[in-house]
Amino acid sequence: MTPVWINGEVVGPDRATLPYDDHGITVGDGAFETIKVIDGEPFALTRHLERLDHSVGALRLERIDRNLLLDAVASVVPGVTGFLRLTVTAGRGPLGSPRDSVSPTVIAAIRDGSVRVDPTGVVVVPWTRNENGALAGVKSTSYAENVVALDVAIQQGATEAIFANTAGDLCEGTGSNIVVALDGRLVTPPLSSGCLAGVTRALLLEALPDIAEEAIPMASLALASEAFLLSTAREVQPIERIDDRVLSAPGPMTRHARSVWVDRFSECSDW
Repeated sequence: MTPVWINGEVVGPDRATLPYDDHGITVGDGAFETIKVIDGEPFALTRHLERLDHSVGALRLERIDRNLLLDAVASVVPGVTGFLRLTVTAGRGPLGSPRDSVSPTVIAAIRDGSVRVDPTGVVVVPWTRNENGALAGVKSTSYAENVVALDVAIQQGATEAIFANTAGDLCEGTGSNIVVALDGRLVTPPLSSGCLAGVTRALLLEALPDIAEEAIPMASLALASEAFLLSTAREVQPIERIDDRVLSAPGPMTRHARSVWVDRFSECSDW
């Protein structure tokens, strides 16, 4: 069994426990990253650590020393192929929203899994992301909203739920960014939409600068000729259905984006 690193101690999964009053459990007060690992090598580790630092700062938690995080990673990834989960919580606190003296909890653990690249369906859910909220763009452990939305999508035979923001523009999925083809162009919501600054999104935008970052009214989804999801666990995944509307999957622009990704980022390097 893969070991778990908790606050400097490496333990087996059966001994990996947290106190009942850890704020990460009681109120979801924390941040996390999911990082692809192949044969013990994390993909784009520096970028993920930078985003974790951003999320921790946005949550007004104590910044975690980079060397501590690197030690945590090194303790659990050797020989592993799967996904590394790094979690930082506010640590123990009152059974309510106020924090006590913050002493963060840091966890590194591995989960099994492989990248999903087969065409998939998505469902547009009726709830919105708040692009002006305190957690906009933060990869927070407060994930219940995503759990509910994803459950709705799964019940309809899809693997992802898609949110609009409060302005009525396309935002993101529960754990992914989205790119759509409109009028022969690839377009993705800008970070100002409230979407997460995905690592996969950032890398593909650098490799394929023709993708435009523009506000996309939700009504425009009905005009999309093709679309795809971007995330660590999906990379570039074609969308074959948005609600009941069938799309070309993978369409030519999606195939090109996937080809660019594979050519540029097939190695598990620290991009």
